Amino acid sequence: MRRIVLPLAAVMLAAVAAPTPALADSVRDQQWHLDFMHVVEAQRLSQGEGVLVAVADTGVEATVPELAGALVPGKDYGGNTGDGTTDPQGHGTAMATLIAGRGRGAGKGALGIAPKATILPIQLSQDFDFAGGDARDVAAAIDYAVSKGAKVICLSIGTGDTKIVRTAIANAIAADVVVVAAAGNKPGRGDVAFPARVPGVVAVGAVDRKGERAAISVAGPELALVAPGVDITAVDAEGRTRTGTGTSDANALVAGAVALIRARYPQLKGPDVVRRLTVTAQDKGEPGKDPVYGYGVIDLVKALTADIPQAPPSASPPPSPPPPANQSAAVITAIGAAVVVMVLIAVLRSSRRRQHR
Repeated sequence: MRRIVLPLAAVMLAAVAAPTPALADSVRDQQWHLDFMHVVEAQRLSQGEGVLVAVADTGVEATVPELAGALVPGKDYGGNTGDGTTDPQGHGTAMATLIAGRGRGAGKGALGIAPKATILPIQLSQDFDFAGGDARDVAAAIDYAVSKGAKVICLSIGTGDTKIVRTAIANAIAADVVVVAAAGNKPGRGDVAFPARVPGVVAVGAVDRKGERAAISVAGPELALVAPGVDITAVDAEGRTRTGTGTSDANALVAGAVALIRARYPQLKGPDVVRRLTVTAQDKGEPGKDPVYGYGVIDLVKALTADIPQAPPSASPPPSPPPPANQSAAVITAIGAAVVVMVLIAVLRSSRRRQHR
């Protein structure tokens, strides 16, 4: 039996407005999150140049003007034989425009957080309600993204908690890839979804226009950051405006933020990139990290400019790994031989003393 992969925004979304014909000179005016996140100011510092962002979703439509020149051929795990650059449903295209929309259309088209980043499209599902892939496809998509050199993987999806996906995520993190995943939406969930809850993954929740927790956003100790996720305007596969509410949208914005940091600080390793985001986040709720806001609301400009002190060393060094079995055997043999030699020396000395007497 195949385990179904479900786009979080599709399964647990509180409200999504129907797509409307896009007016190229008004789309950006609808993107309230740009002002909220001070995106224009942040883009004076970085625009995500040279960073490849993998979007594992429903595919990304290559014909959308806002994404012209932003895509490279990807992979299809949704049952077709394409390269991920078609999107029958539109969810993945919307996520890609939130990340790397070029803002075309009289300077007023949909603008992404990192408009000079490159998108690697990976198609996982074909239908809005019932996706066509299983956990094996999600794991394969993550492995594929790593093999292609992606430095960020955007997972605005949910799937069953499986070892194969956990292993793929662990390998991605070990390969210096930052993995961001949507935390999940109410009422379909009450806790942080998988794979967002996997250790090392940046689990993203949503806030509203006032910076308060969005009603649809789940809570949990695994939550790392929150970003705008209510009435978020992007462009779908038909080139129409799409206004969505969900942690999927917030997750895409954080993926774009990671691209900005990786472009500005290419020497930083993945954990340091994440730390830069969490240390500079605007604390909300209980002081420090809490299950409602994580470390807080993402602050793009501060994340790109703050002087972040080096992470403190661990309290104790990690234990040394045990020696290989053959090495252990060699050590035991050497010790045994040394003991035998010492005994023989002692016997000879004793014998000589008796002879002398």
